Amino acid sequence: MSLRKQLEALSVFQWVLTFLFFGLFFTLLLTYLLFTSFWLLSVLYFIWWIADLDTPAQGGRRSDWMRRWKVWELHRDYFPIKLVKTAELPPTRNYVLGSHPHGIICAGAFSAFCTEACGFSRAFPGLTSSLALLAGLFYLPVYREYMMSSGMVPVSKRSLDFLLRAGPGHAVVIVVGGATESLDCNPGEQRLHLSGRRGFVRLALQHGADLVPVFSFGESDIFRQLQFPEGSSLRRLQLRFK
Repeated sequence: MSLRKQLEALSVFQWVLTFLFFGLFFTLLLTYLLFTSFWLLSVLYFIWWIADLDTPAQGGRRSDWMRRWKVWELHRDYFPIKLVKTAELPPTRNYVLGSHPHGIICAGAFSAFCTEACGFSRAFPGLTSSLALLAGLFYLPVYREYMMSSGMVPVSKRSLDFLLRAGPGHAVVIVVGGATESLDCNPGEQRLHLSGRRGFVRLALQHGADLVPVFSFGESDIFRQLQFPEGSSLRRLQLRFK
């Protein structure tokens, strides 16, 4: 395996570890530091965390520098991921992008909308993309800063209303099937969960935003997961953790 391929694999490995353990790690670390001589670091951070609690729902705090890290180009090339533009989206309007499928951890949506590896700003000049995630994730210390730097926002009505009222040029990306859809993520299959999940349509109507479909080809083929029968206790446990 060439050095380039090894670096690509390493970039994806760190991305998966970040998604799974970044929030838990810093929660435990800051809690531990409270009982050491470095307790002031935790206290100062938690004061900042409380004072900054509303920022995720007010557009976040994106960093173009972080979105342009070279590691995201390695992440893109590992799969590989390519952003294909099929229509012009003038920056004089707002957009609600309905993305499908969710997959396990939205590799395509992350690369296309949370980094500049796929060239979103070049393909759609004047548009600002914001990928909406579970609101509860933005309470995790330090992890919240990481997500906001990539342009992620909570998938809450308050958060999305703020962006779509802030003026034209916003592209809010909602993975319409939600995390539940990841339970039906099987190679070669595409299952869309829309029952009770049409709020993104109402959101677009309320703000006069255009609805734009986004499809991540190959997203469901990235991982293989064990499937439990519908109605089984293991299936219910799986749903609870999602």
